Amino acid sequence: MSASVTVTSLSFAWPDGSPVFEGLDISFGPGRTGLVGVNGSGKSTLLKLVAGELTPSDGTVKVAGEVGCLPQNVALDTGLRVDQVLGIAARRAALHAIEAGDVSERHFETVGDDWDVEERALVTLGELGLGHIGLDRTVGEVSGGESVLLRLAALLLRRPDVLLLDEPTNNLDLYARRRLYTAVASWPGVLIVVSHDRELLDLVDQIADLRTGEVTWYGGNFSAYEEALAVEQEAAERMVRVAEADVRKQQRELSDAQVKLARRKRYGQKMFEQKREPKIVMGARRRAAQESAGKHRIMHEERLSEAKERLDEAVEAVRDDDEIRVELPYTAVPPGRNVLTLENLELAHGSRVKGILDLRGPERIALIGRNGAGKTTLLRTIAGELAPVAGEAHAHVPLRFLPQRLDVLDDGLTVAENVARFAPDAGNNRIRARLARFLFRGARADQRAGTLSGGERFRAALAALLLAEPAPQLLMLDEPTNNLDMASVRQLTSALEAYAGALIVASHDLPFLESIGITRWLLMTDGELTGTTPDEVAGLGEGTA
Repeated sequence: MSASVTVTSLSFAWPDGSPVFEGLDISFGPGRTGLVGVNGSGKSTLLKLVAGELTPSDGTVKVAGEVGCLPQNVALDTGLRVDQVLGIAARRAALHAIEAGDVSERHFETVGDDWDVEERALVTLGELGLGHIGLDRTVGEVSGGESVLLRLAALLLRRPDVLLLDEPTNNLDLYARRRLYTAVASWPGVLIVVSHDRELLDLVDQIADLRTGEVTWYGGNFSAYEEALAVEQEAAERMVRVAEADVRKQQRELSDAQVKLARRKRYGQKMFEQKREPKIVMGARRRAAQESAGKHRIMHEERLSEAKERLDEAVEAVRDDDEIRVELPYTAVPPGRNVLTLENLELAHGSRVKGILDLRGPERIALIGRNGAGKTTLLRTIAGELAPVAGEAHAHVPLRFLPQRLDVLDDGLTVAENVARFAPDAGNNRIRARLARFLFRGARADQRAGTLSGGERFRAALAALLLAEPAPQLLMLDEPTNNLDMASVRQLTSALEAYAGALIVASHDLPFLESIGITRWLLMTDGELTGTTPDEVAGLGEGTA
């Protein structure tokens, strides 16, 4: 029997009663599926239900085969050895005992038929770029990105029939991402991946679009899905225009019918008053006219109601993914103006910027490099959060820094109150008018920051920084697309397209960097900052062990 996942009449709600799924039916067969949808649509929840980490309130989840899951936040005991994380410690110890001459039966039972387990483990680590780690190191000695790949290596060694990946590239650098892409491309069983990583989603065979508790299937990878969706949306918008025209037509016809009915009533009343015909004849004629006019009016009212229903259906088919609107003229930087100067800068953890590096005018700089190379340290030093060991980082314009953790927000304050902290002289009406452009309208601006979803939290943090006074003419972002769904990434791209100041973005997300019009690429490697090109960046990690 081939591996599969079958979800039937699935219902699930959180303890506070908030429903996530009601009667969901979906099945996954062999092949790679990209599960997409806006933040809060239930993607991660569905993976946890399939993995057995959550229990449905109704319905069933049936899995044919063994399940392996790589969660969004990988937390490993730092004291574990690599072979323990991989799940081969006992077999490895038994092998070493046998090789040392201990022929106890229990060792042979532990090994079973898996005599090459150590070699397979080393090969798997090598394929994921972890060959330098070895099996005796502890988790505490590896980086966050390497710990994600370690967890993936453990899954690959287990060879589960169904593999679930939840935002697997969030904490991976370009090199590690390439390794993950290779593993996904060659996966032989059922694979379900939740991700905002376009390159990863372009490796799947089909897209499952989870929206308002229902799934729509699209054949092909993410690029094919976007093309199909664009065609659908164009057709949906065309149907809205047709339906709107029909509603206007039915409204005119109903209005005409009401005018005719009023004229008939006036004419009948006039004839009755003039008594030109016998009273009984006029009464019968008036009743017949009223009955006919009433049917005519009811017919037009029904047609108008049907037209409105068709319009509602057409509107529902159009996706209402609002775009952030940023109109901040005070952020503009004239071409050639000196924005930032780095001079012989030595950072807290050993990285450095040799000589003088200037950022001028509305430049857009991509800061790339492996995990731990010093990108975040450089941004924090420029922002003044860390003191340089030597040299100078001098900003010539107002700047703001948005860190990965989004900890610029006070969770106990509302969105509007958080923005007010950064713009204390702005009145409440002005703040709310500006927040509406970041999709926080009405009561949404009164939500506490601690209750926001990942995408909402990012929008609130971005609003707080961009609406700050004085307006930032240099904006620095550290891994801004982590944990953002595709709609939020589009909103961020739209906001940055409208931003008129200078920009420095540290990111491993190449499609995103290319979409925001990067003008200069800087690579942090071997403790130094050097210039590079998009082509060189795209090749990073290829053939690297």
